[in-house]
Amino acid sequence: MKTATAPLPPLRSVKVLDQLRERIRYLHYSLRTEQAYVHWVRAFIRFHGVRHPATLGSSEVEAFLSWLANERKVSVSTHRQALAALLFFYGKVLCTDLPWLQEIGRPRPSRRLPVVLTPDEVVRILGFLEGEHRLFAQLLYGTGMRISEGLQLR
Repeated sequence: MKTATAPLPPLRSVKVLDQLRERIRYLHYSLRTEQAYVHWVRAFIRFHGVRHPATLGSSEVEAFLSWLANERKVSVSTHRQALAALLFFYGKVLCTDLPWLQEIGRPRPSRRLPVVLTPDEVVRILGFLEGEHRLFAQLLYGTGMRISEGLQLR
């Protein structure tokens, strides 16, 4: 069930970034969110030669996001933050219904695989140890204990 949202009041500011700040404050977003969104919208405007964002379309948004990913090599979370800022800006500030903006691809974080030693590598590493250090390493490896857990043993 969808809930009806109250229409947003008209913006009093003339400048685009001031309008963005005004809308963010009206919706009670955090200060850090405001700073981040203003940063990304400003970067978007500068990327396109200080053109008004209302004149820019899907190709310009995709070009900016591609530039962030390919040239600036930003992380996935940074890329998503920039996209969220543009979605908020076009949807809540410019009040533009842009169905294409929802269809823009979102990057997925790469899954990190754990580093696993082969049995031969384990034998070689344990071969370098002697005495109680070797016993301790064998105990940790064989049981899967953490170092802190092994140190608490009596």
